Amino acid sequence: MPVNHTDGPESVPVAATERAAGAATKREVLGDSVYEAVKAMVMDHVIQPGARVGIESLSRSLGVSPTPVREALARLEADGLVLKRSLSGYRTTELLGRRDVEELFEMRLLLEPRAAALAAEQTGDTELDRIEALMEEMQGLPDKGHSFAVYGRFAVLDQRFHDTLAAASGRTLLAAAVERLHAHLHLFRLSPVTGGSPATAVEHSRILRAVLRRNPERAEDAMREHLELSLARHLSRYEDGA
Repeated sequence: MPVNHTDGPESVPVAATERAAGAATKREVLGDSVYEAVKAMVMDHVIQPGARVGIESLSRSLGVSPTPVREALARLEADGLVLKRSLSGYRTTELLGRRDVEELFEMRLLLEPRAAALAAEQTGDTELDRIEALMEEMQGLPDKGHSFAVYGRFAVLDQRFHDTLAAASGRTLLAAAVERLHAHLHLFRLSPVTGGSPATAVEHSRILRAVLRRNPERAEDAMREHLELSLARHLSRYEDGA
């Protein structure tokens, strides 16, 4: 008589493992959705800059337990969007002022042109395909709007373009430094959002062409030009009295 391997004691560990895996996947999906929801609140100033973030009130408004909210806030702390202080809990970070924007771009100009030059020397076809795919996905996406739901995808892809290019440099510490700046989250959090999608696409294309041609000098120059033009776009808000 054939043995039914789906019944009996031996099937219990398999079923338990499958249930545990399913539960873990659900927790991960829930965690990601809560993180995105709270991030949107911070980006849209629903939670004001510098304001205290109440875990219990957030869990009630989102209809979830406090656990995924705490996990989301820990991720947002790593993003630089909230700060945790002893005895007072979490608060959102303040918006960047003009001097903060200048200092952020000062750091980017030190790191990213060099990363682009190294990418032109080091990167392989897989990384190039990934960068090209990011650029294609960015095409036509709105880079400004009244909510993070409108421009958020562009902001995420813009950040990913720069992070992926830095990773293609083959320098782990350099890539990590670029990623830790979380520049695009802080810049897009400023209100109103500064436009630049058509210009950004052109500037990104120049960088990619130089990398594709394995020309480190041109890649470095193209990245520097892109950052300088982006800085000018962001600083124009202060000159306009925004």
